[in-house]
Amino acid sequence: KVHVDSFYIDKYELTNAEYRVYLEQTSKPAPKYWENAKYNGSDQPVVGVTWEEAMNYCQWAGKRLPTEAEWELAARGRAGTLYPWGDVQSLPATNTRESKEGRPQPVGSYAAGVSSTGLYDMSGNVWEWTYDWYDKNYYQDSPYSNPRGPDSGKEKVIRGGGWNISMVDMAFRRPEKPSQRYSALGFRCARLK
Repeated sequence: KVHVDSFYIDKYELTNAEYRVYLEQTSKPAPKYWENAKYNGSDQPVVGVTWEEAMNYCQWAGKRLPTEAEWELAARGRAGTLYPWGDVQSLPATNTRESKEGRPQPVGSYAAGVSSTGLYDMSGNVWEWTYDWYDKNYYQDSPYSNPRGPDSGKEKVIRGGGWNISMVDMAFRRPEKPSQRYSALGFRCARLK
């Protein structure tokens, strides 16, 4: 168990439309898959962004990536359910391999999967970058208050699962190289209250 200070977190994964504004205002290069019609719908989550690119967007927007502890609290709620909607898997609640969509769906498409905190797509659709470096044993010795992951590492933590894998519970954590770009990895932003 850990304590997390009050924070805001985006209701939806960041969309291509939102990222387009950022690209236009900053002249940053477009991410991988930007021109691919399977992934570039305005209301689909932006994918193909590295951890640094996600951080840069969040900073530009006056926010940051959520810590892993913040992300998990937002996904599981204070009750600590296994999934945003409860403790039992629900295929209509999320876009995973089982839904056979074969791509990210527009954010907010799965009303049955809304978390107790009012967030959409915490399960499935796209994996989400978090702030933290990955250490599989971190939570055995982490601080009780506002854990922020190890000070360094080789991989960052991604959470939530994506459209291309079977459903995972919200305690599942996965390491990913910060330079990784793929079609089932996006992000949402957070900030302290």
